Amino acid sequence: MKIHNPFRTALVATLGVGLGILLIGSVQTLSTIMLYIGTALFLSLGLDPLVSFLERRRLPRWAAVLVTILAVLGVFAGIVLIVLPVLIDQISELIAQITAIVERGRALDDLREWLTNTFPNLDVDKVFAYVVDWLETNLNDIGQGVLTVSGAVLGGLFGTFIVLILTIYLTASTPSLKRAVYQLAPASKRERFIDLAEQITDSVGYYVMGQVTQGVINGVLSMIFLSIIRAPFPAVLAVVAFFFSLIPLVGTLTGSTIIVLACLIPGLGSPGAAIAAGIYYLIYMQIEAYVISPRIMSRAVAVPGAVVVVAALAGGSLLGLLGALIAIPVAASILIIYRQVLIPRMNER
Repeated sequence: MKIHNPFRTALVATLGVGLGILLIGSVQTLSTIMLYIGTALFLSLGLDPLVSFLERRRLPRWAAVLVTILAVLGVFAGIVLIVLPVLIDQISELIAQITAIVERGRALDDLREWLTNTFPNLDVDKVFAYVVDWLETNLNDIGQGVLTVSGAVLGGLFGTFIVLILTIYLTASTPSLKRAVYQLAPASKRERFIDLAEQITDSVGYYVMGQVTQGVINGVLSMIFLSIIRAPFPAVLAVVAFFFSLIPLVGTLTGSTIIVLACLIPGLGSPGAAIAAGIYYLIYMQIEAYVISPRIMSRAVAVPGAVVVVAALAGGSLLGLLGALIAIPVAASILIIYRQVLIPRMNER
């Protein structure tokens, strides 16, 4: 290949590289915003089957969206009202205990005495000297860590509010957004494109509604069972069961483990309650895997188990918890395209 104008070629190549760097930097800068939009889109597609169900009951679109959003807000308000009083009580109790210890003025002496009685062979003075030295060395890092965590909490609350607003908007405008996207397809292939797009969005919606349904079942049954065995804070633990059930693969197992450990809290739980909870969740996970999940997910696209594992691991590595949540519907969408587009084309050759 003969280059007639090296300067022009170098200039075009430099501009291309610069444009690529600019695009990559823009994507990195807007990654948080894109994450918010992706989350809101995922949630709006999950709410769309409920909105469609209400529309089939002769409700206008705006009324169906309003009822759906109010129902979602009511659920989250109920969860906050369940969890918040318990957190306030526990924090108040902790502050009262710390205040009592400070007023006594013997916190270090009491700790030293407890360590000496509990671990008679331990060099308590050496341990105290090591702890004091570590605190003096890492005091700035600890302060920065506290500020970072506080900023992350505030950022999470702000992000939740933004996602909520975007979800309301996207849920209300889903039909118009679909029509706008469908117009991008060539007229000769538009009908096929619409059919595939509808299958993909329905698959995502049914998946989200299925996961939420499984979470509700786990939360309600957990609330009943934990109240029977007198576990500590059964309502809060039921909320834990609900939220962890939304996570594919390991969610129910992780939530069950946390609940069993919570039943061992000194002064609130008991070993008997923990054993009963462990047996219950072992049985429930089998019922969920072989009875509840297949029935609820029957309308969603079936995804092979190996693909589920790989998709969840890849999504979790890329986007964390959100990636693990959306990885399976994304994999289901890819399978739809593979089965209905790629395989027929390969068979025609």
